[in-house]
Amino acid sequence: MARLQRTKENEVVAQGKRGIEAFIAGMPKAELHVHHVGSASPRVVAELAARHAGQSKVPTDPAALAEYFNFTDFGHFIEVYLSVVDLIRDAEDVRSLTFGVAEDMARQNIRYAELTVTPYSSVSRGIPDVAFMEAIEDARIRAEKELGVVLRWCFDIPGEAGLAAAEETTRLAVDLAPEGLVSFGLGGPEIGVPRPQFKPYFDRARAAGLRSVPHAGETTGPETVWDALRVLGAERIGHGTQAVKDPSLLDWLGEHRIPLEVCPTSNIATRAVQRMEEHPIRQMVDAGLLVTVNSDDPPMFGTDLNTEYAVAARLLDLDESGVAALARNAVEASFLDAPGKARIIGEIDQYLAGWDQG
Repeated sequence: MARLQRTKENEVVAQGKRGIEAFIAGMPKAELHVHHVGSASPRVVAELAARHAGQSKVPTDPAALAEYFNFTDFGHFIEVYLSVVDLIRDAEDVRSLTFGVAEDMARQNIRYAELTVTPYSSVSRGIPDVAFMEAIEDARIRAEKELGVVLRWCFDIPGEAGLAAAEETTRLAVDLAPEGLVSFGLGGPEIGVPRPQFKPYFDRARAAGLRSVPHAGETTGPETVWDALRVLGAERIGHGTQAVKDPSLLDWLGEHRIPLEVCPTSNIATRAVQRMEEHPIRQMVDAGLLVTVNSDDPPMFGTDLNTEYAVAARLLDLDESGVAALARNAVEASFLDAPGKARIIGEIDQYLAGWDQG
């Protein structure tokens, strides 16, 4: 990882803030930790809620969704998230939602994203499995052709749904694997959902060539990250917020170059971290870890990837060169092929050089 360059002076005047934000907005980016349904824009969610009026408590007014997405804790977040999942009733809902997510990414100059998809949630609600796969693939192909956004999938187990969900997710990932599928994950609550029980499912997915990217250490301690690494064979860690509490874990993550998918605003919204000033991203960077910046469930948290980069720039005292280094981290940590990585890193470097010259 290129060393993150800090600003030389501890002065961030208004003009400097605008400069960083403008730089971030135009910078080519990759995103590794962002959820499919959680990325649905307020417009799309409101349209789905109106279509299924009387069958859901989700507001049909986009403005009212901001209050609806005001979470009290992680458990409340899961409850609200599932209520939005329940609005997706057929393959056309899936197709339009997915392409809408890609349109939002294109507006942020996101070139590549590994979108975490929870197929069990839709298939268990009656959407045929083959129709679901066709819908996300149709949207993926169209997004790359029309928007220049390359999408790949991470199929994740919803931990709160138990081992039946793990079995079904594994079947969908291994037996029906769509072309864009690259990885296998585990989401949902950590408390009361121990990671070792999912080992057989991760073993099968990894044997089929999928990469392991479970959530861990978001709302529980470092031991959950250790379980993800030692038992599930994690190649990246979703969140990993609590890893900083274990120096030996930090050493291991740094030595083995295991990337962390850090989502600052999400951590505050779900109360995984109490105050932004307490976020451990600086400790992660100072420990030499490969840190990537991500938005998680952006509309639900009132954020987007550009905003998360601006938050990281403030927390880490980064200038444009430092922000570009963070962007390269995401590309390096991705499961994109070597030519694809070289292309996006080249775009980032060219953009930085042009900005400096300007």
